[in-house]
Amino acid sequence: MVHSSVSADSPSGDIGVAVCGVNGRGGSHLAAFMKEPRTVVNVIVDIDEAVGQKRASEVEREQGKRPVVISDVREAVQRDDVKVVSCATPNHWHALIGVLAMQNGKDVYLEKPISHNVQEGSALVAAAKKYGRMLQTGTQCRSSTACQDAVEFIKSGGIGEVKFARGLCYKRRKSIGALGDYEIPEQVDFDLWSGPATLTDPKLTRQRFHYDWHWQRHYGNGDLGNQGPHQTDIARWGLGVNVQPNSILTYGGRLGYQAERNDPNYVDAGDTGNTEVSIYDYGDKCIVFETRGLSVDNSDDDEINKLFGFKKGNKIGVIFYGSDGYLAQTSYGSCEAFDKNMNSIKKFGHQSKYGDGFNLNDDHFMNFLDAVQTRDASVLHADANTGHLSASVSHLGNISYYLGEDNKVSPDELKQQLASVKSLDDNIETANRTLKHLTDNGVDLDKYPVSLGPLLKFDPETEKFLNNDQANELLTRQYRDGFEVPAPADV
Repeated sequence: MVHSSVSADSPSGDIGVAVCGVNGRGGSHLAAFMKEPRTVVNVIVDIDEAVGQKRASEVEREQGKRPVVISDVREAVQRDDVKVVSCATPNHWHALIGVLAMQNGKDVYLEKPISHNVQEGSALVAAAKKYGRMLQTGTQCRSSTACQDAVEFIKSGGIGEVKFARGLCYKRRKSIGALGDYEIPEQVDFDLWSGPATLTDPKLTRQRFHYDWHWQRHYGNGDLGNQGPHQTDIARWGLGVNVQPNSILTYGGRLGYQAERNDPNYVDAGDTGNTEVSIYDYGDKCIVFETRGLSVDNSDDDEINKLFGFKKGNKIGVIFYGSDGYLAQTSYGSCEAFDKNMNSIKKFGHQSKYGDGFNLNDDHFMNFLDAVQTRDASVLHADANTGHLSASVSHLGNISYYLGEDNKVSPDELKQQLASVKSLDDNIETANRTLKHLTDNGVDLDKYPVSLGPLLKFDPETEKFLNNDQANELLTRQYRDGFEVPAPADV
């Protein structure tokens, strides 16, 4: 088929692609590029030789040409047969791959979060501008016609004045195993896998090598930074917020796994919060993001349950609170508006703009390729700055949590301090729901209290915290020699 934005005589397969990190989400990248006639997958980059070769065989069967498999992305970005670099590696590699690719004249599709810390996001924005490259963030809801139409409905006054949005990641995550010293898989090049991240001692402290890095802050960003960027991005979009927040506060913890394992001495290998509430003040607007990793079945969140239409199971989405009603994004491809009495008034569903056989995941890749061919960054649904701002929401929330991790508070102390925190939410009601969720999951709050992070003031222009050196140190990280992500001014 011919896309509306592409010339009919555009040569087939003229855009060579390198896909980096193909064990998990990278499989979706490969599927999209193999489906699209404008692209050919010439290179697979993975530090696990077995994974890379397996994917290469899949690609060969589909496109008739076997891609080259290499382990070092620094080699891939210099190849003449690569015009696009698509990245689905662990988070700590995202920004370096993006910057290196753009410095070498490549366009980039970069999974969310596009950065592991705030300064990396700024570097990507600077690189895209300096080198005139297309960078698409993998927040595919930006290509969802359901979300696009819902945001237009909000902006047209469909639920009245809207100043507050709540993002939800009620997503069951079991413990990842005890903190320990584990053997690195034989086929993995751990030096390259670590890349920008300094080596720890012991090197591998989790049982499952792949995927569970998400829950170790040295490499990942927890579910606030894994699932969260999808929902915080939609929240910002619907509110029309295109700046960093003025202040941030997070409370929560990595709680409940002692009860889950019936072992009071259990120490999980993960060190990111599995339960977090983050409050972001944008002046006249506000976003609250709630992360829950324990069982979310049959929760007592009556208003949320009504808007989602069920009690049992995961709830991942965004709720916009208007003066005349509500709008809930309940999946990537569906949204629904309600009046003030929670009666449904309008539903929104996704329809691919590219024709039959294409889905939301494909649409976002196709939008990226449209920008690659037209050399028009305004075509992108989720450009570098969009990805940077939405990733920063997660990073800033986590910084408050990390700095307050040792500040354990009782439920009464928590609510007493939240009462004075500026927010458009009912801070106490949200705290009560969160605490009830924890106790319902067997958490003894006397023995395992929540942590309350500091209220951090942030300057959206300079992207620095005010009068807090500790917090500013966490805006970047220590890099290994040879794997440094340059500062924005140095890209």
